[in-house]
Amino acid sequence: MELREAMRTTPATRAFTDDDVSDEVLYDILEHARFAPNGGNRQGWHVIVVRDPDTKARIGELYDLGFREYAGYHRAGLVPFAAEDDGKPPKIDLAEARTVALPNEPSHIWTAPVLLVILLDTSAISSVDSGLGRVPVTAGGSAFPLANNILLAARDVGLGGHVTSVLAREEPALRRLLHIPDHFILGTMIPLGKPVKQITKLRRAAVETFTTVGTFDGPAFMPPAS
Repeated sequence: MELREAMRTTPATRAFTDDDVSDEVLYDILEHARFAPNGGNRQGWHVIVVRDPDTKARIGELYDLGFREYAGYHRAGLVPFAAEDDGKPPKIDLAEARTVALPNEPSHIWTAPVLLVILLDTSAISSVDSGLGRVPVTAGGSAFPLANNILLAARDVGLGGHVTSVLAREEPALRRLLHIPDHFILGTMIPLGKPVKQITKLRRAAVETFTTVGTFDGPAFMPPAS
């Protein structure tokens, strides 16, 4: 598949067929994805390939717990875990939210043939925006290009998945489950498989709605006149 077509047609896939993803195909995806840009070319990532049904089911349970909290914010009409609220008390009762089961539980997580848990080595990655009095985000720059490359390479062979951060809400339990060392943190997770439905058209905001020239309040960056 041509690169630009893949970029414009790679959706967040959450419904999978029963088709397996072979080790051969998965290795080829990772073989191409590993060339993703990353800080200092230190490649401070580690990917855990999870196929065991019981382990996938447990990860699905942890995901659902995190998503109950996420849904609690939605019910309150709030952005879930808004970055501007980092370090502040939760705006909802998280313990109460965790007791409210969701209509789609158990979630789709366990139905994916394979889960890719992407970790970051905190001794190898840089967090250059730490200590600025707001939520640090730059460390994720060493995980998300790899994750996006995985999705693009998967799209090229007719597979799909999505990047999810919800599992971070249960990172301590995930550590115990997957024997993750203390100096590694969860970057993201990708459930991967063959989509039930192949999406060929996505809707996204136009460039000029989120791009300005010169300053934040500068004029919108418009397409060249034809």
